[in-house]
Amino acid sequence: MELLASSPPFIFNRNLKPHLHTPKFINSQVLLWKFRVSRIVGDGFQNRLLSLEYDVNGGRKGCKSLKIGDGAFMSCSSFFQPFWKLQSFTSRSWSLLLCTGATKFRECATSHKVLNWKERFKRHFFVLFFQLAIGMVLIMSLSVAVSKTPSWALTEENLIFLEAWRTIDRAYFDKTFNGQSWFRYRENALRNEPMNTREETYMAIKKMLATLDDPFTRFLEPDKFKSLRSGTQGSLTGVGLSIGYPTGIDGSPSGLIVISSSPGGPAERAGIMPGDVILSIDNTSTETMGLYDAAERLQGPEGSLVELAIRNGPEIKQVSLKRERVSLNPVKSRLCEVQSSGKDRSRIGYIKLTSFNQNASGAVKEAIETLRSDNVNAFVLDLRNNSGGSFPEGIEIAKIWLDKGVIVYICDSRGVRDIYETDGSNAIAASEPLAVLVNKGTASASEILAGALKDNKRAVLFGEPTFGKGKIQSVFELSDGSGLAVTVARYETPAHTDIDKVGVIPDHPLPTSFPFDEDELCRCLKDPASSCNLGSVKLFSR
Repeated sequence: MELLASSPPFIFNRNLKPHLHTPKFINSQVLLWKFRVSRIVGDGFQNRLLSLEYDVNGGRKGCKSLKIGDGAFMSCSSFFQPFWKLQSFTSRSWSLLLCTGATKFRECATSHKVLNWKERFKRHFFVLFFQLAIGMVLIMSLSVAVSKTPSWALTEENLIFLEAWRTIDRAYFDKTFNGQSWFRYRENALRNEPMNTREETYMAIKKMLATLDDPFTRFLEPDKFKSLRSGTQGSLTGVGLSIGYPTGIDGSPSGLIVISSSPGGPAERAGIMPGDVILSIDNTSTETMGLYDAAERLQGPEGSLVELAIRNGPEIKQVSLKRERVSLNPVKSRLCEVQSSGKDRSRIGYIKLTSFNQNASGAVKEAIETLRSDNVNAFVLDLRNNSGGSFPEGIEIAKIWLDKGVIVYICDSRGVRDIYETDGSNAIAASEPLAVLVNKGTASASEILAGALKDNKRAVLFGEPTFGKGKIQSVFELSDGSGLAVTVARYETPAHTDIDKVGVIPDHPLPTSFPFDEDELCRCLKDPASSCNLGSVKLFSR
């Protein structure tokens, strides 16, 4: 290491033992080494100290670290450290001089003197100022370059798409989003999907939802969203039809069957009757059409037309209906007298619930009270082809029939997160025998109700396995009036049965010819010789 010392000058080897140096610095004067006040040895500062090492012939070998005691100065100290914060340092019996800046080693080695802090500051100030100036120029150049880069401005169509994306991100029950990176999809869609018109934006949203592989999470254009919302509020703009799945001889669906027509509505005025089959809607076949898709096609703006192909027996006719606002009563009821043992007759109250709108629970209560006035001693609740509706209404109707117990468990990917149950305070028909009729058109809120009544042993179920929609949707409106129906949870019955894609399994089947019409149903129950009679299976036995 190169040191400035008195005659003879000192050189330190790795063992820190003094040796005589070459005569090159024989007349050098011993000077005092200045160092930083803060602790350097063994700490993690990046400002470090080095010295220059020469060979025996006076040639420079390189920059080496000086090791003193248990600590080490690992590299040259930065010239950014303030030179006025230096003080004297003495190691054992000799004084040392090291340079405090990598850029100044050559000056140290050639001048053979130590500058005081003022002189050091003056000498380093210009270097520091020059480097700071260069740094500022580089920063300003980079800023100008960035400011000249064209920015990616989001259009109004992009914002509609992002609104839909954000709704799914927050509300969708499957946080793996069907095993894909939801954030990456957003970036790729904004970069690659055309969104120059509202139609293109809607297509991009539908394409995004399709990646979830969930038929119940769907996009609704403004008119369809308005119709859906009005339908759950007890009225809708449509043709006044309640539809479901018919069952052929082989058990396969063949079109869509008319369950009922709203009194005075467009369909009833056109002569469409319960039991008629809808073969097509606006020239689109209904053979493989889902109930949700068909309902959306039947609904639409008030005054618009929809073309139906209707089969009544062997006859097929084309019907053009004008959509209008239709009030929906989701409940039909009547009294059925059925022959029982001996000369006694059972008085059965038949209640058909076609949907779960905001009027549903009130209408069921009203039907029960009316039938009670006729001294009924049992009830039949018909949920066949009831595709669901309002989840809260399904819960309220379950409370009507139950005196206590769990109605449904709400679950997510982590398990049960909420429990809906009743204490009997809202029960008005918790004691009479109850039979529930279901089929593959029984879905959503209807399945929640049927599962609750079965698992709590409140009712006997007849029919076929239900649709198997074990998920719950919420509806969200976007800023342009369109909307999203989003699956927000899955559910389990009180027995912790996940019915998704399986359905609620009934206790007994129904005869194939068992009617949908309430008048025919009463005659079927009354006549033991009828092909649709339950025969040896008693209506309220398990």
